Amino acid sequence: MFVFDPSMSGSSIQSRLSSVFSQQETNQFGANRYALLFKPGTYNVDANVGFYTQVAGLGLSPDDVTINGAVHAEADWFQGNATQNFWRSAENLSVTPTGGTDRWAVSQAAPYRRMHLRGNLQLDDGGWSSGGLLADTKIDGQVRSGSQQQWLSRNTQWGSWTGSNWNMTFVGAVNAPGNTFPNPPYTTVGQTPVVREKPFLYVDNAGAYNVFVPALRTNSSGVSWNATPAGSALPISQFYIVKPGATAASINAALAQGKNLLFTPGVYHLGDTIRVTRADTVVLGLGLATLVPDNGVTAMTVADVDGVKVAGLLFDAGTTNSQVLMEVGAAGSSANHSANPTSLNDVFFRVGGAGVGKATVSLRINSNNVIGDHMWIWRADHGSGVGWNTNTAQNGLVVNGNNVTMYGLFVEHYQQYQTLWNGNGGRTYFYQNEMPYDPPNQGAWMNGSTQGWAAYKVDNSVTSHEAWGLGSYCYFSANPSVVAARAFEVPNNGGVRFHDMVTVSLGGTGTITHVINNSGGPSNSSNSVANLVSFP
Repeated sequence: MFVFDPSMSGSSIQSRLSSVFSQQETNQFGANRYALLFKPGTYNVDANVGFYTQVAGLGLSPDDVTINGAVHAEADWFQGNATQNFWRSAENLSVTPTGGTDRWAVSQAAPYRRMHLRGNLQLDDGGWSSGGLLADTKIDGQVRSGSQQQWLSRNTQWGSWTGSNWNMTFVGAVNAPGNTFPNPPYTTVGQTPVVREKPFLYVDNAGAYNVFVPALRTNSSGVSWNATPAGSALPISQFYIVKPGATAASINAALAQGKNLLFTPGVYHLGDTIRVTRADTVVLGLGLATLVPDNGVTAMTVADVDGVKVAGLLFDAGTTNSQVLMEVGAAGSSANHSANPTSLNDVFFRVGGAGVGKATVSLRINSNNVIGDHMWIWRADHGSGVGWNTNTAQNGLVVNGNNVTMYGLFVEHYQQYQTLWNGNGGRTYFYQNEMPYDPPNQGAWMNGSTQGWAAYKVDNSVTSHEAWGLGSYCYFSANPSVVAARAFEVPNNGGVRFHDMVTVSLGGTGTITHVINNSGGPSNSSNSVANLVSFP
């Protein structure tokens, strides 16, 4: 973790930024983690953001830190193809870009959050890109999506937006395009019904460190920080600063003393479960801090209490199978948390890629009213320890709680239902999915007598559920004859409603027969893209 002060020489700051980028530009599955933090002031630097790097301001407002130059993500290392530009972030900064335009060419798990860009933003680098998220962000000029296959913009504001591909979704976005799905494929929801912005570290006027915890926002549009933000500041003294080498025992002891957790950048191996039991606990990771459960334990559990905030963490499955990587609320949780829900911001999951990983379920939510704000839940399709019988993983997300809301839900490559929703009152605003690439044959990927498993399953017992802007893609590269009967599988009742769905057979490699239930489609080698505006 490096903290920069405006009194430091620009050349020394630039040297550090360049050194970190040089190490991290291609370091897709390495163990290095970086948080590059700027105290309030003005800097003339170019921050090229590589893997496992968080570049963030330490002001209460993004405008407290001004970068004259760039804070950008490029895909030069992959010949302009940004489809593997994962695990990085730009947060809480204002940027005046050299030449008037900055680039954020990224795919999953690369949030551009609480930013103020005094210019234009380009979201690709000439090749394919598969993002992404803008949240609580103001772009003074134009956003150009370029080759982006899909994108979610939540609580944003800009001069204009141009570009589309398969699924561009806008929620609470000022100056968003109108809803025209599928031509162009814009899904526009005027207000964000309920969200809590991500907690963040900042330095106050006395030079003291605090964590700001934003208040719950309801029926909102635009950014949260135009005026003094609503929320509470927690002094750093109320946090246990978790550093590499910390054990689950030491972390749990701090939690038992009533402390919050601030994870510094690193990879943390856990011999036991981190147990969050106190209402309103804040668990904040810096620099893509990564939790690896050893010996098949669950990495983290959250009790069925009010207002826990978990943000900025990557859960990475261990070599021994975990039944679940993270669980929010015990089975059977029934309390109403609508006044003060638990929130998950920029919480990512990975099974395989950095090595063999195994987990039956990545995230299981049993509590009611939980808010998910940007999650990539990923069974690896490339890297180390990847194979149909190697990085085994049944479900990415299982929701048992009622009135759970998801913004920017990315779930990919799991071997059964990618997302299984059993609770009532669920809402999803933007969903991105790729089915598993690697079923060796149809017989290995059957749900009873049904070909394949749906990307998003709403249980037959559910009577109310609604979702907007959903995409599911197939690329059955191990055996292109594999077929998925449908991408979305839901009960046929008037309380379950889906809006603006797309399926894609990438390169015509495999077939998705129907978009939802027995409606829409197919996507296959002769008709790669299929759209459906509404169901029922």
